[in-house]
Amino acid sequence: MTSKYLTEGLRYKDLVGTVKPTVHVDEFASKMGDDDDIVVLSFYVRDEQAAEDLVSWFEKGYDFVIDADRSPGELKPSRYLVYVELKRRSNVVRNLAEMLEDMQTLTEHRVGDWEVTYGKVTTPFDIAAVEQMIPLSPKEYRQRKELGLNEWRVRAGLPTKATYEKDDFIKNLQQQAGL
Repeated sequence: MTSKYLTEGLRYKDLVGTVKPTVHVDEFASKMGDDDDIVVLSFYVRDEQAAEDLVSWFEKGYDFVIDADRSPGELKPSRYLVYVELKRRSNVVRNLAEMLEDMQTLTEHRVGDWEVTYGKVTTPFDIAAVEQMIPLSPKEYRQRKELGLNEWRVRAGLPTKATYEKDDFIKNLQQQAGL
């Protein structure tokens, strides 16, 4: 009886030449929760199997990854997207830094090679710059979204809305604190 070895998963530099060194943030809607609570990172990958392997790597390798998935079909011939969902919290950029640092073992890209795109703004990856660029809490996300909508409301001659509505629980706490 011959013994065959089954090797699965990723090895050192397995994804060289397959991953574009750009991370898109919040370009797509979350499937695991509300957009204000979840950050969606997306990576362009040049091979279907590489995309599947990267999804598995993200899901198994990080306890802060809520979900990872790949696009159901090709965007272009042999072009796929890998989505990674994380909680929108103050540590999300540091978690991204950890992921990019670890990806040095899979790709030819160093951490300094990566760019981050949020909306129409693209910047080289730098923790401080990216922390300023993306909303790091659900409240900040809602405020930025409402701020943009309020600009349109002003231009249209419509009344603006408060960027954050207090719920009964917060009102009660403030009342008890004498605020």
